[in-house]
Amino acid sequence: MRKYLRHSLTLSVALLALQFAIPAFAQQTTLELDPARTAVHFTLRTNLHTVHGTFRLKSGKVSFDPLTGKASGLLLVDAASGESGNGGRDAKMHREILESQTYPEITFAPHEVKGGIEMQGDSQVQVTGMFTLHGRDHEMVIPVDVRISGSELTLDANFGIPYISWGLKNPSTFILRASDTVQLSVHASGQLTRDVTN
Repeated sequence: MRKYLRHSLTLSVALLALQFAIPAFAQQTTLELDPARTAVHFTLRTNLHTVHGTFRLKSGKVSFDPLTGKASGLLLVDAASGESGNGGRDAKMHREILESQTYPEITFAPHEVKGGIEMQGDSQVQVTGMFTLHGRDHEMVIPVDVRISGSELTLDANFGIPYISWGLKNPSTFILRASDTVQLSVHASGQLTRDVTN
């Protein structure tokens, strides 16, 4: 009888714990990035020198489910904000390569987060989504390092963009030969909110 009661008590405790655990897993979590605390750097190597520059984030809001990994939202970068510290070079970049007057936005729309995000501490994940540049969509998988402390999330991502194979003009000249891939480095911070759904 005692064994039966002990078993029943254990089962009841387990069921009660599961009842409280299910809402915790079924959380839609939203990240809103702060443009003032976000830096988008680009690096382009050439045979003469390496070009370093930046873009500005206009807005960034992403929702994801920690249980399923499904994600949605949009990160929006101002294409016209790109600058490398050289006025002539930047004018050519906007006029001939990015054509930023015609294509003023560079965006990334996440679809899925693979690898699991620890809701406190550090995580390494792979984010699948659609990267839109120069008016064309390209599916990408971007490796992202994530750190969460309380409601604050910080992320770092480094990845290459094969801009020439994506249809942008090659900036190389007879003397200067540019790499066909530009490297992007993103450091961003923002606030998390969690909506518990039953």
